[in-house]
Amino acid sequence: MQKRLMVQGRLSDAQLGELSDLFKVDVLAKTSALDAPENRALLAEAHGIIGSGLAITPQLLDAAPNLEVIATVSVGYDNIPVDELTKRGIMLCNTPDVLTETTADTGFALVMATARRVVELAEWVKAGEWQASIGPALFGSDVHGKTLGMVGFGRIGQAVARRGALGFGMPVLYSNASPKPALERELGAKRCELNQLLAEADFVCVTVPLTAETEHLIGAKEFAQMKPTGIFINIARGKVVDEAALIHALENGAIQAAGLDVFEQEPLAASSTLPTMANVVALPHIGSATHETRDAMAQRAVNNIRLALQGERPISLVNQETYQ
Repeated sequence: MQKRLMVQGRLSDAQLGELSDLFKVDVLAKTSALDAPENRALLAEAHGIIGSGLAITPQLLDAAPNLEVIATVSVGYDNIPVDELTKRGIMLCNTPDVLTETTADTGFALVMATARRVVELAEWVKAGEWQASIGPALFGSDVHGKTLGMVGFGRIGQAVARRGALGFGMPVLYSNASPKPALERELGAKRCELNQLLAEADFVCVTVPLTAETEHLIGAKEFAQMKPTGIFINIARGKVVDEAALIHALENGAIQAAGLDVFEQEPLAASSTLPTMANVVALPHIGSATHETRDAMAQRAVNNIRLALQGERPISLVNQETYQ
């Protein structure tokens, strides 16, 4: 019997063709939820689901008794109940590694843009305000030689740190991670407690995953520990930061600026004050949003689901215990 897949999100024609050569593929409309009434019959027969932004619930899993694997086109999977999948013997695959360097590029772009006030001053020029040489009121801050504090030191955190240490001569501190002796030797990085990092770093960059332990890891207390000249960067998950506390810190000069690619609510609420603040660079969650990287992520997901449904070990399996 040919196994059946549900596809939600964007795959290339070549990737869809690769899957269609092996499986019966049902491509959902962009606006159609997995568990929408029109998809119930497909769910009942599906052996695999592949896509981005997948909303998986126990109720949806109840409607998919033949499901063997879910392949998400993302690194994060905080919207997917991993324990529930594991209990049911369903594999979950994600796409780490292939987006590491691109996301680190985004993180360091935010470092540069906030420090040198790139967005603010570009808008100032567009508005016709550039009538004479700028004065100290519009000066930015240096990046080279400043201390970079990494909250989290996984693949992406390490890639950001390499850019800072090797490209800009930045001393690197890291916290909320296990010791990394090899990287300490390579980059001169130093492991420390979070409070020390916050007090000493000129740039605080968050790259930790979202878990029960890291939700609102950075709040009012943490912003109060930063330098008034400190710049805060978040390329992790929005809920790692207490957004109300961040806004208060920015409005009251507790920190100098923030560069944000993620938010507690996405898309960002129209009522949010963050994008209207001159000392904030707000991006629409573009960490991995390049043609090359998104294609590579989709291909990793395709490879994962193909291997899983052919009885082989997927490349990126989250719940390892489900593979027999």
